[in-house]
Amino acid sequence: MVKKCIYCKNEIPESSVIDFCKRCGVGVWGEKMFQAIVESMEKSRDDGDLFQGSVSDTIDASYARQTKSWMR
Repeated sequence: MVKKCIYCKNEIPESSVIDFCKRCGVGVWGEKMFQAIVESMEKSRDDGDLFQGSVSDTIDASYARQTKSWMR
């Protein structure tokens, strides 16, 4: 599936850590802030903090059952 900019709908690389193109990002936040956002997001990706999988994929099933008991 092709990834598209949320603002202008132009295609962006699938590996992009942001959901907007450089032109739109710079237009919204300015050059310095855009670069800071990209660098921060890339660092988070490299550190493994951007995993967007299901919570059940990362938590043991028995642990999940234990933590849900407080909701009853």
